[in-house]
Amino acid sequence: MKYGFVLPWGDARTIADLAALAEAHGWDGFFTWEHVWGVDAWVALAAAAMTTSRIRLGTMLTPLPRRKPWDLAGQAAALDNLSGGRLILSVGLGAAHAGWLAFEPDPGRRVRAELLDEGLDVVTGLWAGQPFEYQGRHYRVTASDFNPPPPPVQQPRIPIWVVGGWPALRSMSRAARYDGWLPNLIDKGASVPAGPEHVHAGVEWIRDYRTVEGLAVDGYDVICEGLTPADDPAAAAAIVRPWSEAGATWWIEADWSQPRQAVRDYATERLAAGPPREVPAEVPAEQVEQPGKPG
Repeated sequence: MKYGFVLPWGDARTIADLAALAEAHGWDGFFTWEHVWGVDAWVALAAAAMTTSRIRLGTMLTPLPRRKPWDLAGQAAALDNLSGGRLILSVGLGAAHAGWLAFEPDPGRRVRAELLDEGLDVVTGLWAGQPFEYQGRHYRVTASDFNPPPPPVQQPRIPIWVVGGWPALRSMSRAARYDGWLPNLIDKGASVPAGPEHVHAGVEWIRDYRTVEGLAVDGYDVICEGLTPADDPAAAAAIVRPWSEAGATWWIEADWSQPRQAVRDYATERLAAGPPREVPAEVPAEQVEQPGKPG
């Protein structure tokens, strides 16, 4: 199990500082979300790349249907190079919330799904290099050798985590074709958080799908998120355990309820406490030395 932290609010300097703190205290990933209008996630992650050397960095998540895929492909490749191959790209349909609708109309869920599929085709095609051509319903790309950027460091591509709604087959198939599943549950047509039992069922389905399609099962990520206490390592590990047993490979610490004025203090305290790793049974929890803390 790997452990990440997603910051709900913060400017580029805050994100750079907190990513360095996360790295110093043993976390495996640091993430921020991509606004329609707000602090630019890619500028902030570039700042974080310059203050860190090991930790994974990424969006949680990028609403690809509202992005031009060639812009995203260039941003992601540039950040992967800047960070030495540490980027993870998380994508989904995006939620048509007020912060989106203030600037752009919602084309509808069906069209957003089409844009997501085509956008992923274009992003991964451009990362693979020229010549690249594409003819879809929404995007058309002709081969061009006009100043292409350097390819990503990570090959065959930057890892892509995709939201998949269990048990919707089209949504799950999309997630299964890439490198990680961000689980949601489709309940009466609405997308809601999945529980460990849904993750377990989805993991088994993805394993079967990838086996039939000739795709590797080992190395595929399943990413779950939630809250754990900073002051009780044993209780924190107990919260994560059912998700790990269900097949999750990443736990993302995420508190979207934090008010903006308090988020830096909250994040500093939670990151400094270290990730919610399992505590060895023979070692009392109060004697466990968290990574990065002085002895």
